[in-house]
Amino acid sequence: MGFSRGIMELPLLSFIFLCMLFVAPSCSRYYTPPSVPRLTDLVPRVSTDQCFAKIFGASNIQLRNNGSSVDLTLDKVSGAGLVSRNKYHYGFFSASIKLPSGLTSGVVVAFYLSNADVYPHSHDEIDIELLGHDKRKDWVIQTNIYANGSVKTGREEKFYLWFDPSLKYHDYTIIWNNYHTVFLVDNVPVRELRNSEVFYPSKPMSVFVTIWDGSEWATHGGKYPVDYKHAPYTASFEEMEINGGILTPKATVPSSSKANVSGPDTAEGPEFIKLSQQQVDAMDWARRKLMFYSYCKDTSRYKVLPPECK
Repeated sequence: MGFSRGIMELPLLSFIFLCMLFVAPSCSRYYTPPSVPRLTDLVPRVSTDQCFAKIFGASNIQLRNNGSSVDLTLDKVSGAGLVSRNKYHYGFFSASIKLPSGLTSGVVVAFYLSNADVYPHSHDEIDIELLGHDKRKDWVIQTNIYANGSVKTGREEKFYLWFDPSLKYHDYTIIWNNYHTVFLVDNVPVRELRNSEVFYPSKPMSVFVTIWDGSEWATHGGKYPVDYKHAPYTASFEEMEINGGILTPKATVPSSSKANVSGPDTAEGPEFIKLSQQQVDAMDWARRKLMFYSYCKDTSRYKVLPPECK
């Protein structure tokens, strides 16, 4: 009470200094993002219950709202995970997620595409991984891409978020088509990889939604593991959006052909195949203000940088 009353009596500059002292860097990273087109308004929502199946931690999966939403929980016994009932050759994939609050070091909440179940030695993967932190509000988003089993070449980029992701739902989105792969947060692009012959995911993938214990690496390289005295940790998902080319059940795996792919082509419409100048400017803003790690700048890790970094 006395501390808060004293704060009210301080001049503005003193208050700003205390903000920096006690809660920085969080308060300095909460920005108003640039205005961007709301691509999530263009894609229909899907039922979680109808589009996904449980893959682990069934007792920690709680469907809500007649199966349209789901809570995934990590506790001492298990994490939890879902996998899409279909595999996709390209598409628009989005989930509105509310992350656990409090101390969340070591916790990983992931929304990603993968075909490691079919191609264990040459799989593709497109990752959004939300990493808990040793501070109460500082979740980190890590993006990563593997193509044709290139798991020895991690292509991670890490960003701070410009909001507290535990207060309300925010949209996390992957666009993957023949033109580019884009990662977006609340419709703001944060990373784009254009299609090239050198490196690009090309085989059909499933969608995964998981929460799990990443104590060995997630927070400061494993310095801060999950502290289960703060468990359980629950991530809530709603407004799932999936639209793209579905691999038909009887089809063999296509290479570049779409002969065995069905489904609407919304994800390859004009709004999805190329970023507008407004989106490019927003992506530059996010990368300039919030990106704190890129594999393309990690010369201690890669003596010769991967070719796309050039």
